[in-house]
Amino acid sequence: MAGVIGWPVAHSRSPAIHAAAAQATGVPLVYGTFPVRPGETDAALDAVRALGIRGLSVTMPHKEAVISGLDSMSEAVTALDAVNCVINTDGQLHGENTDGAGFLHGLREVTGIDVAGRSIGVLGAGGAARAVIHACAQNGASSVTVVNRSAKRAESATLLAPGIGHVGDHSSLDAVDIVVNATSVGMAETEAAGELVFPVEGLAEHAVVVDIVYHPSETPLLAAARARGLQTVGGLPMLVGQAAIQFQRWTGQTPLFSPLLEAALTQK
Repeated sequence: MAGVIGWPVAHSRSPAIHAAAAQATGVPLVYGTFPVRPGETDAALDAVRALGIRGLSVTMPHKEAVISGLDSMSEAVTALDAVNCVINTDGQLHGENTDGAGFLHGLREVTGIDVAGRSIGVLGAGGAARAVIHACAQNGASSVTVVNRSAKRAESATLLAPGIGHVGDHSSLDAVDIVVNATSVGMAETEAAGELVFPVEGLAEHAVVVDIVYHPSETPLLAAARARGLQTVGGLPMLVGQAAIQFQRWTGQTPLFSPLLEAALTQK
């Protein structure tokens, strides 16, 4: 048994993704959605121990709150101060953050591209942006440029990429190999739903544009980049990538990527 905790959580695509992983691997995993109110994180972790639940996916607003209830945590959790995956081994709860690794996994699966030796530009300095910055730095990126409205937050995020991270502006992105929008600009049903997070006219012809927003499937940024003939990647590969890693941590089985992506695409 595994599941996702969050508030709200009914909209999650994780059950469909993990059901596809279970079917593809033959692992008899049952995965549910557990709505947990803010302030009740410790009670949820106690239930995991008491019921023998194998693992949890963790989404907002619990990513930081779960840390105090863990027995151990990964280096990524220490660096990012956020957990999105809990593994229960005989009552011992270990926390991991698979967002950054999921971003790399999804990018590699759908494009064949590895970040090693490439320059990366990241828009944003929140939790998702920090996970991407950390993962790229840990996996051989040549440089990481962080663009954010708050220069102080951008500077803090660059510390996750020691020696290669620096603060930039929109014009700095013209020279990078991979541009990642890790903000919510362009997300459906928000005030910024129809906005373009930055102008793409100056991007290099070989640039790959990634938007971690997956609703809608084509954001204004991706539409503008596609119109320029640039390679684009939406947000679902990252979502699927981090879920695939969580499934492997809980079960020891590595699911194929394509059935999970198909499940995510068809889940509304």
